[in-house]
Amino acid sequence: MKKSVIALMGVAALMGGCAQKVNYGDAQSVETTTVEFGSTDLQKIAEQMTDSMLSSGSVGYITGNGQRPIIMVESIKNKTSEHIDTESITDSVSTRLLNSGKFRFVDMARVEAARKQLNFQNNDELVNQSTAIQFGKMVGAQYMLYGNLSSIVKNAGSDKDVYYKMTMRLMDLQSGLIEWADESEIRKQQSKSLFGW
Repeated sequence: MKKSVIALMGVAALMGGCAQKVNYGDAQSVETTTVEFGSTDLQKIAEQMTDSMLSSGSVGYITGNGQRPIIMVESIKNKTSEHIDTESITDSVSTRLLNSGKFRFVDMARVEAARKQLNFQNNDELVNQSTAIQFGKMVGAQYMLYGNLSSIVKNAGSDKDVYYKMTMRLMDLQSGLIEWADESEIRKQQSKSLFGW
């Protein structure tokens, strides 16, 4: 009995003494841990899509002469079998486009919060009405940017192949015409050895 208690205490001491070490890595370095969608894929897709949109002739036309069209960005739809935070992709694309200086944005995801604040400003006796922002002053979007992320997964024995495709479109909200569209593709493959090495 005493030997087993001593052995358990020894194992516990050894396991408790194995401290984990955490290192910071480069957020831009290539992530190769798994074939699932990762940070490198997100960065690659966001960069390719924004570069494609900014360099297209039709976008050059609508942003010409110093015009900065107003865009609303709809969250990217996840059509894959994985749980992917597509809001992060949407945020990365939006940030890159906004930082280009060619567009202005309407954040539809925050309209309800803005409505509550405006309602408070205009209807609460605590607010000085000379400083309250009046209803009906917001600007509507001229274009809508939207897209889908889909995947095809194939397994053959211990090999796995994953194909991702991101499609985005820019629609003129007045005419309904698509002004720009493009796709970005990623293929990832994984092979497992027979012996797990």
